[in-house]
Amino acid sequence: MAHGARARELALLLGVVLTTLQRWRRQFVVDGDGVDRRKGSRLHVAHRLSEEERQRILLTCNEPEFAALLPGQIVPVFADRGLYIGSERSFYGVLHPHGQAHRRGLARPPQERRPVPRLRASGPNQLWSWNIT
Repeated sequence: MAHGARARELALLLGVVLTTLQRWRRQFVVDGDGVDRRKGSRLHVAHRLSEEERQRILLTCNEPEFAALLPGQIVPVFADRGLYIGSERSFYGVLHPHGQAHRRGLARPPQERRPVPRLRASGPNQLWSWNIT
């Protein structure tokens, strides 16, 4: 842009909208500090589960004793035993990418919808209804 390039063309080339390019310019040129002030998660989370912890949760959920239980039922069982593997939310976070978060326990698989009965009256006193209000 210092050599005469138009901001709109540069934004199109970068694949961003013009206001984003203008915000970047204010952050890095005008302010000078170049600090990213966007809200959201940072790359490093100190309490993130390690791969070993994730595997332990996954193996625990697949044991025959716990295979039919929900995470909300597994975590209290371990709490009664004095063990802590992870929170209920951590269990769901590990099970979801592996496709095991749905239909655990007594939950039934989704059923097909029944067709709505269509009633037709072609004369008087063939179809009756009521109103409970």
